[in-house]
Amino acid sequence: MKQQLSIPYLLVANSELEARDKDLEAAASAIAERAYAPYSHFRVGAAVLLENGVIVTGSNQENAAYPSGLCAERTALFYAGSQYPDVAVVALAVVAYNKDGRVAQISPCGACRQVLMETAVRFRPFRLLLCGSRETIILEDCRQVLPFGFDGSEL
Repeated sequence: MKQQLSIPYLLVANSELEARDKDLEAAASAIAERAYAPYSHFRVGAAVLLENGVIVTGSNQENAAYPSGLCAERTALFYAGSQYPDVAVVALAVVAYNKDGRVAQISPCGACRQVLMETAVRFRPFRLLLCGSRETIILEDCRQVLPFGFDGSEL
């Protein structure tokens, strides 16, 4: 039987983001400038808003021995998990730049999507903001970027 998958999301002009989301987007954008990306020149920043109000940031960190580097989303989420192990994630914003400037749209890689899933299972689902140059895709449940994801429930 053929089925269809539908993922609800909001598409919001960056100028129309709520103040809290603008702050998160700005933090992600600022940390992207400090990414270590000498090979791809693709700088990504991620900002995690925690339940206690703290914003944790991370940028991608490349390595000549690919795939030894780490994406911005995982850098930020792993830091949040290590420094604030009992504090839930409320939202995560992602921003990226290439040699021409801010990219029109960004989306997490597969490994990052799996870490988003695990973080949601650990605490609860959280908002995901994919911040492009003009518009932001907002998903109220980060798990939506990994349909049919493996959440460990069958272990």
